[in-house]
Amino acid sequence: MKKYVLAAAGVVAAAVIAAPAAVGASTETSTAALSAAAAPAKSAAPVQAAPAKVTPVRAAVPAADPVRTVREGRRVDAGGGFTVWLTGDGKHWTGPEGYENFRSVVDGNIDRSVPGVSHQSEGNGNGAFHSGLFYGTRKAGRVELTDSEGHKTVANLIALPGRPDWGVWYTHTGPVEGKQGGGFDVALYDRAGKLLAELPGFDFPAGR
Repeated sequence: MKKYVLAAAGVVAAAVIAAPAAVGASTETSTAALSAAAAPAKSAAPVQAAPAKVTPVRAAVPAADPVRTVREGRRVDAGGGFTVWLTGDGKHWTGPEGYENFRSVVDGNIDRSVPGVSHQSEGNGNGAFHSGLFYGTRKAGRVELTDSEGHKTVANLIALPGRPDWGVWYTHTGPVEGKQGGGFDVALYDRAGKLLAELPGFDFPAGR
C-alpha cells in the first residue's frame, strides 16, 4: 500500500514540476506573437510617376523679306566694282571704270500699271553684271535669269522705304561670249512663286 501512495505522489510531483515549464513556454510564445501583431506594418515605398514629356511649341518665324530696303541715295556695293543706288526717279549705277548710268521710272518708258522687268547688262570674257528694274507690283519675291543652256541665277532685290511699286534687281553671271550679257531670259515672280512677267533674252548692247 505504501508503494502505491509513494508512486502516486511522485506522479503528482512530476506533474507540478512540469506545469510551470509548460505554462512559461506557452506564455513566451504568446507574447512574441502579440509583439509581432502589435508592430506597425511597414508601408510600401511610394511609386513616383515619370514626368510627362512636354514638347515646347515654337512660335512661327516669319519668312525673310526677299526685298532689301535701302535709303534713297545709299550706295550699294553690287560686287565686281559695280555700285547701285536708288532715288525717287529711278535706278543709278556705276561700273569699274567709274562712269554713271541712269534708268528712269518716271519718264513714261515703262508701264507701272502692270508687272514688268527691264534688263541692262555689261559683260565680257571674264563675266557679266546684270541689273534692271522690276515694277508694277508691291509683292515681288524673286527675279531669275536663265541662260541659253537652262542655268538659272537668282538676283538680289532692293527697293526704297515704304515699298513703292518698283525696285531694282542685280546679279553676276559667268563669262559671256559676244552677247554683252543679253542672252538671258529674265523672269519676275511674286512671293508665292507665281510668274508675274518675263523678258526673253537676245543680243543687245548695254543700257536697254
